[in-house]
Amino acid sequence: MRAVREQGVILWFTGPSGVGKTTLAVQLKAQLEPERAVELLDGDEVREELSPDLGYTKEDRDISVRRVGYVARAIARTGAITICAVISPYAEARGRVRQQALRDGVRFIEVAIHAELGVLKRRDPKGLYARAMKGELLHFTGIDDPYEAPKNPELRLDTSDCSQADCLAELRKVLR
Repeated sequence: MRAVREQGVILWFTGPSGVGKTTLAVQLKAQLEPERAVELLDGDEVREELSPDLGYTKEDRDISVRRVGYVARAIARTGAITICAVISPYAEARGRVRQQALRDGVRFIEVAIHAELGVLKRRDPKGLYARAMKGELLHFTGIDDPYEAPKNPELRLDTSDCSQADCLAELRKVLR
């Protein structure tokens, strides 16, 4: 007799650079792993491994999101939780990933992670905002390229004033 498999889930963390997507994703993965299979697709790693051929145009970003979505669905169809921590600035591309996941019977949870621009500039762990503000880095999301915030995400987190522990608690709630 075959065991009943848990439904796969895609947790799609979207938000600008430095907002805390990867930090929260790594911590959530560590919390969930004792309970079930979890995979993390981090935007920087995916770009390096799956999309080194792509730049930062809208078309290239949409292709990257499509690739991440495909891999996420493949993992989630096994019953795992797939956490995707990717900027994914365009609503239409995120919407396509959601539709494909639902078509495949995979639960899709969009998590909009936000922080005020001033907070992001102060954090700036990679120095990207400073470079973008000087004009040294073009097509930077939130500076000279748009970020289309989700209109109806399953969860909104503002890391400007929400502690990591509180954000993680909210993420755990939305998974239940």
